[in-house]
Amino acid sequence: NLALSTNEKRERIEPDHPQIPVCRQCELLRLPRSSYYYQPMEVSGFETELMRLIDRQYMETPFYGIRRMTAWLNRKGYPVNHKR
Repeated sequence: NLALSTNEKRERIEPDHPQIPVCRQCELLRLPRSSYYYQPMEVSGFETELMRLIDRQYMETPFYGIRRMTAWLNRKGYPVNHKR
C-alpha cells in the first residue's frame, strides 16, 4: 500500500488521456478534483511583512488575541482589520 502525497497524485494525472477523463482519474487516485486544479497564490511582500511582524510580536506577547494584535498593527502604521 503506497501512500502518495497530493503532489505525487497530481503528477500522475494525464489530462489528455484518450480513454479516462480527469474526473475518473481523480476518483481512482482518491484525489479531489479541486486539489488537482488548485493553483497556489503568491504571497505579496506586504503579507510577508505582516507575518514577520506578527511572529515577532507574538514571541514577546503570546497572550495577545486577535483584537490586541490588530490594534498593535494599526498603531505601528499597518492599517489592517481582524480579517487580514
